[in-house]
Amino acid sequence: MSLMSLTAVELGRKIKAKEVSVQEAAQAAMDAIMAKEESVNSFVTVLDEQEVLNRAGQVQKMIEEGTLNGPLAGVPVAVKDNMCTKGIPTTCSSKILSGFIPTYTSEAVKNLESAGAVIVGKTNMDEFAMGSTTETSAYGVTKNPWNLEHVPGGSSGGSCAAVAAEECSYALGSDTGGSIRQPCSFCGVTGIKPTYGTVSRYGLIAYGSSLDQIGPVAKDVTDCAAILEAISSYDKKDSTSMKREDLDFTSALKDDVKGMKIGIPKDYFGKGLDKQVENAVSAAAKVLEDKGAFIEEFDLGLVEYAIPAYYVIACAEASSNLARFDGVKYGYRTKDYEGLHNMYKKSRSEGFGTEVKRRIMLGSFVLSSGYYDAYYLRALRTKALIKKEFDKAFSKYDVILGPASPSTAPKLGSSLSDPVKMYLGDIYTVSVNLAGLPGICLPCGMDDKGLPIGLQLIGDCFKEKNIIRMAYAYECTKTYQHSPLSDRL
Repeated sequence: MSLMSLTAVELGRKIKAKEVSVQEAAQAAMDAIMAKEESVNSFVTVLDEQEVLNRAGQVQKMIEEGTLNGPLAGVPVAVKDNMCTKGIPTTCSSKILSGFIPTYTSEAVKNLESAGAVIVGKTNMDEFAMGSTTETSAYGVTKNPWNLEHVPGGSSGGSCAAVAAEECSYALGSDTGGSIRQPCSFCGVTGIKPTYGTVSRYGLIAYGSSLDQIGPVAKDVTDCAAILEAISSYDKKDSTSMKREDLDFTSALKDDVKGMKIGIPKDYFGKGLDKQVENAVSAAAKVLEDKGAFIEEFDLGLVEYAIPAYYVIACAEASSNLARFDGVKYGYRTKDYEGLHNMYKKSRSEGFGTEVKRRIMLGSFVLSSGYYDAYYLRALRTKALIKKEFDKAFSKYDVILGPASPSTAPKLGSSLSDPVKMYLGDIYTVSVNLAGLPGICLPCGMDDKGLPIGLQLIGDCFKEKNIIRMAYAYECTKTYQHSPLSDRL
């Protein structure tokens, strides 16, 4: 068994016990990437092997000196390619940022490095995180390690596929409307979207600033709790960063849900939900009920308005955030142009992909004079009403349980032909971002094609411990299933 088959915490424990060196762990990750990357295409940038081994040597020395003693010290990690990394290309999987090498590192990645992480590369993603399949990347599609003819989900598809294919021990992703939870569901791995403001967004290249959050992707709940502890911090460089006293997420890893109340929205189990997904999620709820949790169905209002509100707000913020990519300061610039205005126009036309252009145009439209009140302000009011509905639900329940996606992973090429259908695939995830809530996705079964099904647990603001505890209790009844591609070395 490869060292990459271990969970991050298990590997960290072996490194601490001197059963494995950091260099051996790093070499195992590089070998796995070399063996599998041609098939899965999880990475946009793979670091030079000698550079990785040199970093591993430095970390090994700090562990031996006692400077590093955390659970993730020496463990190889991959980082989604929308987080700035000093000296390492950061492209957001877009042509417009080709050749861009940041001069600073994002706060979340710095926190990981302080914990002794060894970065092996930057993972593929939907361009500027705009997509649900990792097919909009300018650097080729990522494939699902369970079946290479299917998508891994998105936009953090590269991170989830890299963990599922066991090319690294864990990864960082970002979640704007389900971009960690949905690909985790498709790839059979576990991921957390924390409460908005828990992890600094400094150095995260923005898509929708009021919705984006960085979070962990790993094999199990224990790993995710440990990673979330490592990357969470107050950061004065991020005006939306929250000062939180209790960030001890691993203390919630208890196999005990007696007395906890679970709400199941009836709205999540209606038309459009695949029957096999419904059965798997319902079976997971029954497992938790048998463990002592109280379960009740309820009506969660405004679900049907979540998708239009989300896309109006996200696209409006994207049109503003992406205005900075103009071919002047960094990234791609067209070769032939006449004058400054023509250079802007041609650089952006050639540099952005179809989906990004679609969302920029939609965002510019809803922010334009005459439509601002009709669309953007109305979407903001809807967002506030959705938050009120969740507040009402959490006055009765500790956790809300439901599916992460209406179906398992679709085949490559089947989603981009119908953008609206792709947008509707986010129906169970976007509300969590609109309300700033924490959510976790973990595997809860397989369909008849052998593709993973994900269970989503949603908590109230700053109540990550509730969803971690619930997820851990459920996970204790299951064994981690390795993807077919994970065996290849």
